[in-house]
Amino acid sequence: MLAAIVWSVVGIKVLQFILCISIIVGLHELGHFLTAKWFHCRVEKFYIFMNPWFSLWKKKIGETEYGIGWVPFGGYVKIAGMVDESLDREQMKKPPQPWEFRSKPAWQRLIIMLAGVTLNLILGFVIYAMISFTWGDEYIPTNKLTYGIAVDSLGKSIGLRDGDKILGVDGQYIEDFSRIPLKIILNNTKTIQVDRGGQEMDIPIPSNFAGKIIKYKAINFVSPRVPMRIDSVIPSSYAAQVGIRKGDKVVGINGQLVYFDDIRNFIKNKKSETVSLSILRGRDTVLAQATIPASGIFGFFFTPDVDALDKRVIHYSLVQSIPAGIQKSYSTLQTYWLQLKLIFSGKVNTNESLGGVITMGRMFAPVWDWESFWKITALFSLILALMNILPIPALDGGHALFTIVEMLSGRKPSDRFMEYAQMTGMVLLLGLMAYALGLDIFRLFK
Repeated sequence: MLAAIVWSVVGIKVLQFILCISIIVGLHELGHFLTAKWFHCRVEKFYIFMNPWFSLWKKKIGETEYGIGWVPFGGYVKIAGMVDESLDREQMKKPPQPWEFRSKPAWQRLIIMLAGVTLNLILGFVIYAMISFTWGDEYIPTNKLTYGIAVDSLGKSIGLRDGDKILGVDGQYIEDFSRIPLKIILNNTKTIQVDRGGQEMDIPIPSNFAGKIIKYKAINFVSPRVPMRIDSVIPSSYAAQVGIRKGDKVVGINGQLVYFDDIRNFIKNKKSETVSLSILRGRDTVLAQATIPASGIFGFFFTPDVDALDKRVIHYSLVQSIPAGIQKSYSTLQTYWLQLKLIFSGKVNTNESLGGVITMGRMFAPVWDWESFWKITALFSLILALMNILPIPALDGGHALFTIVEMLSGRKPSDRFMEYAQMTGMVLLLGLMAYALGLDIFRLFK
């Protein structure tokens, strides 16, 4: 098991994960820190990552101890006079001091609590805007799939077929093809409209289909169908002997069109048979006779010919990138909220959709790709904001809810109530984190 792991790839992903979490957590805690200082609260600690028992680094400057914990998840700011993760009962037993959080007006405490979430929202928007400005948007128009779609077994189980051309989802045309699977998962889609050989058809979608997509991690149950291209040829192999070269595109076998998605099955079903290969080489079409080895191994590696896709690129000026960043941020928050609703509604199994730090780390690219890194960082920043604003004790949203209730009722919850609420929330959150990590480890070994 361990020998099969490419440790260089793991190292790159770990570094990206640590940098990403450092940025979004550091900025989140900076929001609490700056607003607490603004309202003259004493900040005793500012930590990136958690530091049970010991810290990797710490230094006290003025009244604040700055540090880096050794558990690469989360972080915290310890504000004097606030019931938080530290559960500092001794401090809370003493009379309130003017520089303590609990001595400040409710509206100031509310601003302090919401500052971290606010900065994460701003960070997500800024990153998406800068991505739009720097790299633009690239997508594949759904109506430009010349060869139609490639469908896996899950897609075929509901009636989709290789070569179908998607016309719409619930009667609505989706311009960006990559958005179709997500729309089906999140929007309780009932039908897909397709063109099959010139005939328009409605494909009904079962109510449990979204759950199956998540269970089998089959987000690509439909993908663009493209020809296959020879990526490399092993010297002295059978493929080299019959004249197959790197860069060739095998577009037909025995006069039948073949594509990247079905070439393996075609070879498997034609073992030991002599076939005629139609090869596109530059602008020329070359015919080659070949006997497929009984082993099914030709001696070449092939990839999808993505150049055959009609991709569209939208470029943005600096001014245009601002609304683009807002739209991407809104779309990301909406998508994640719908995912949470699917989980809470029971339409998907929590065991199949929940993930921890390992799941998060695996999302990063196996090579250092800045565009991919910043996209994931923006995503995590917005998710952190949304999760933290949930009205759960121990989260910013829980503290904010209690403060709003206080502002409306004129009655402040007791320190003992806040302490018990904090403890309850921490037990729930730590339990959820442990459960998610356990699922990650189970999937890893499975």
